[in-house]
Amino acid sequence: MNQENHSEDGFNTESSCPLCHDELKMHWQTDHIPYFDEILYITARCSCGFKFADTMITTQKDPVHYEITIENNNDLYARIVRSTSGTIRVPEFGIAVEPGPTSESYVTNIEGLLNRVKSVVQTAAKWSKEEEEKYNQCLEIENSLDDTIEGHRKLTIEIDDPLGNSAIISDRAKSRKLSDEEVENLKTGMIIYDVNSSDIKINDEEC
Repeated sequence: MNQENHSEDGFNTESSCPLCHDELKMHWQTDHIPYFDEILYITARCSCGFKFADTMITTQKDPVHYEITIENNNDLYARIVRSTSGTIRVPEFGIAVEPGPTSESYVTNIEGLLNRVKSVVQTAAKWSKEEEEKYNQCLEIENSLDDTIEGHRKLTIEIDDPLGNSAIISDRAKSRKLSDEEVENLKTGMIIYDVNSSDIKINDEEC
């Protein structure tokens, strides 16, 4: 890194863009959120189009698994911290949102996450319009997501993070340390929507 500028709103650094090698400005900002001492937001954007964002929980180091069962409308407000190394799953539907090469972190709530997933399922439905079985599967998942958002269906949300930088922040969320075997099985490569599989793997560039 070439330069560092501090301010009350965080600090900026300059580095080299991995795509075009021009100057890349990075912003680092700390924040305090419930149940954690401090988190660090890192963002970068280059004029060539390259962008990067990550969220690190500075006090959480062990590989971690979080899960919550959505049972009522109040659960929709539980906060989700998803870092670039986090894998999100909706086991009832076989949905997995896994880290890809251009992953970005985000902080949202359960409702926001479900809407992200719904958007990608809608895109998958458009791809599968000529294949009736797969198209109907997408519509069924979309309707089930709507039912959960409206408070009519229970659903489970899980997050696995080998670096411990993701979390579900709620009194009702459960967490535990991941085993070495679980960490080894976490995927970190390119993620696609596999229309030939019973599972839906969502490219997190879309979600």
